[in-house]
Amino acid sequence: MIAAKNQTHPAKMDNVFAQKVTEVKHYTDRLFKFRMTRPENFRFRSGEFVMIGLPDADKPVFRAYSIASPFWDEELEFFSIKVPGGPLTEHLQKIRPGDTVLMRKKATGTLVLDALIPGRRLFLLATGTGIAPFASLIRDPEIYEKFAQIILIQTTRNIAELGYGKELLENLRHDPLIGEFADKLCFYPMTTREKSPHMGRITEAMLSGRFFADTGLAPIDKENDRMMICGSQAMLKDCAAMARHFGLEEGANNAPASFVVEKAFVD
Repeated sequence: MIAAKNQTHPAKMDNVFAQKVTEVKHYTDRLFKFRMTRPENFRFRSGEFVMIGLPDADKPVFRAYSIASPFWDEELEFFSIKVPGGPLTEHLQKIRPGDTVLMRKKATGTLVLDALIPGRRLFLLATGTGIAPFASLIRDPEIYEKFAQIILIQTTRNIAELGYGKELLENLRHDPLIGEFADKLCFYPMTTREKSPHMGRITEAMLSGRFFADTGLAPIDKENDRMMICGSQAMLKDCAAMARHFGLEEGANNAPASFVVEKAFVD
């Protein structure tokens, strides 16, 4: 259990839920997921993020975490990187079932379906733990009602770091609620360091046409294709530039358009 030295009692903190960890799974020495109880009155849209912290200080450190579970899930799931010396992840990576995690009560974010205008195909571009909001979205029936095809592209350093995404897709196929839509989802995993069937960066693969040749998918059509982007700062900048190159326009909750970027997230 995590030590709670100088712990601030959650009940004394405004706008904060104190929830119990129900499951922890480590995929590599850099990546892990955890699930925790969900407050009965907590509502969010698939793709949004919340602020997460631990009750281990007088003033807990909070960081933005995309909710990886869909809106209908009875628990909340998160996918996290481990940062040595990080003010939060240094401690968060040590949590176990039964430990307490703090969560602010308001969810927000730009990676929601309402921020996009109608289209036919939706491309979800992620690096590392940037797949988290998409883990929520691809388990939401609404996404399959709005788009005929969903293409999820994730790039990691090595094959082992793709474990969460591969597990996600396998479980989705057998999900009683979402499984019937599995054929509408395409997953294209990539690595940048370890040799794998698909190597390189998302931008290089798409701009060169290699991605479309590999998948047999038609090139980007600005009239019918939409895009969501989540990852590191450099990735966000490069992929947003690529989206504009393809003729897509950036949108937001109050001004829907053809692509959106999660600016609050950094993997």
